[in-house]
Amino acid sequence: MLAGAGPGDPELITLKLQKRLQQAEVIIVDRLVHPDIIQSNVNASARVILAGKQGYNEASFTQEEITALIIKYALEGKKVLRLKGGDVAFFSNVLDELQTITQHQIPFEIIPGITAASGASAYAGIPLTARGHAQGVRFLTFNPNTDHSENAWTSLAQTEDTLVCYMASKKLTDVIDVLLDHGASAERLIAVIEQATTVQQKISISTLGKFNQQFPNPNFASPSLVVIGSVVGLHQQFNWFSPANAGDVFPEL
Repeated sequence: MLAGAGPGDPELITLKLQKRLQQAEVIIVDRLVHPDIIQSNVNASARVILAGKQGYNEASFTQEEITALIIKYALEGKKVLRLKGGDVAFFSNVLDELQTITQHQIPFEIIPGITAASGASAYAGIPLTARGHAQGVRFLTFNPNTDHSENAWTSLAQTEDTLVCYMASKKLTDVIDVLLDHGASAERLIAVIEQATTVQQKISISTLGKFNQQFPNPNFASPSLVVIGSVVGLHQQFNWFSPANAGDVFPEL
């Protein structure tokens, strides 16, 4: 099984995942999965393997090592659950795992989860395609292997779509400079949402033109999600989530 564990808040998992966590015999867990999800839902007899994979960290697990673990236990006849942060279809290496699983003729299912873009925008009060602000949204990643053409950068810089950038916090200064060089408005709003949907959530807002002055040495906590576009301006009006009150059944009115 390949499953998404959501963006951080341990309550943001599906009923199907909750059932599968109780049934699994081996669970291979991503770095971004909240530990409470494991503690509250996993069968006590299951083997839990923490197989964190992190960009820029050579000591973390490689994709090849993780895939090998999946195959090893599946071929032993175990019920294996590969648990990823967010959703398996958004900037995870699910393709590598799917290809290897099918090559070994191992039956599988895919359980979707709430991706970071949905969770972070909801908990920040930033509707990504709010009417009058954006008719579309583009999901992007800026990892060490990212390579966009000049035409692609121009399109990203000049679009009115909301941009949601995964894995961009360590290269954000460079990303902003490239967008500005390709015609992005210096007044375009940008938000960095750190550790979204958790009690550690923090939101930093600026414009493309002022960001590097306001945050000259950015050191945003992982994971961080970046949202660029006029919808960021809605945060102040619709910012409902208070990390201090996380877990309350209903927010105070």
